[in-house]
Amino acid sequence: MKINTVWAAYFSATDTTRKVVTQIARRLAHQTGAPLETFDFTLPQVRKEPKAFAEGDLVVFGTPVYAGRVPNLLIKYVASVQGNGALAVPVVCYGNRNYDDALMELCLTLEGNGFTTLGAGAFACQHSFSQTQAAGRPDLSDLTIASGFADQVWRKGGADGPISAKVKGNNPVGPYYTPRDRHGNPINILKVKPLTTEDCTNCGKCARECPLGSIDPENAAQLTGPCMKCNRCVRHCPKGAKYFDDPNYLYHKTELEEQFTWPRKEPELFL
Repeated sequence: MKINTVWAAYFSATDTTRKVVTQIARRLAHQTGAPLETFDFTLPQVRKEPKAFAEGDLVVFGTPVYAGRVPNLLIKYVASVQGNGALAVPVVCYGNRNYDDALMELCLTLEGNGFTTLGAGAFACQHSFSQTQAAGRPDLSDLTIASGFADQVWRKGGADGPISAKVKGNNPVGPYYTPRDRHGNPINILKVKPLTTEDCTNCGKCARECPLGSIDPENAAQLTGPCMKCNRCVRHCPKGAKYFDDPNYLYHKTELEEQFTWPRKEPELFL
C-alpha cells in the first residue's frame, strides 16, 4: 500500500473517541512513514461542508455510539463524507453496554461513500452520562490494544472485501436501542436538555463547544436547538454549572450504571 497521509477523523464530544482514533492513526503513521493529519468534526462549523478524502489517504474514522447506532444527528453528515478511493478503518466507541449495529452502520456508510475498509473496531469507553460506567476508559490496556490493532491492519495490507461482511451487527441495521422503565415502558429522553446553575459566569465556553451549536452564546442557560445528550457542556464547564435533572434521564443513567458497569467489555476487532 502506498499511503500519502494517515488521518485521524472523529466526532468526540467527551474526548474518548478522539483518544482511541488518534492512538490507532498515530501508530499507522509510524508504520507507514506517512504524515498524520487530524479531521475533528465535533463542532458544527466543521460540518458545514462535506469532507473529501483521496486515493492514498488512510483514514481512521471514529464516532461514538448513541443508543446502539451512529448518533442520529450525525449520520447525515457522515454519509456526506467522500472517500474517492481512500482506505478506511471504521471505529466506534460505546459506554460498556453494547455497540449493537453502530459499527455495521459506520462500515456500510463509509463503504457506500467510496472508501475501501481494511479493518474495524469497537472500543468500550467511559459513558458520556456517567462518572462510573467504564470510568477512565480508554485506559492503558485499551490504547495498547489499539496500537496492536493498527499493526495488524498494516500487516494485513490490501483489502480482501468490505469489512462490513465481517463485523457484528445487522444489515440492514436495526432500530435504535430504547431505554425502558422498571415496568418495561419506553422512556423518551429525546427532548431533554441540560440546566444551568447560578455558578455560571456566561463565559461562553459551552456555546462555543456545543456539537450542535444549540447553546445561546449570549445566555448559556438558553438552548436554541436540539440536544444530543453528549454531555460535552457538562464535562467541559469550568464552573461545573451544567447538569441534567430530568427524572427519565436520571433513571436511565442509573439503570445503565447498575446493569452495564461490569463486566468490563474488551475491544472487539475485525480484520
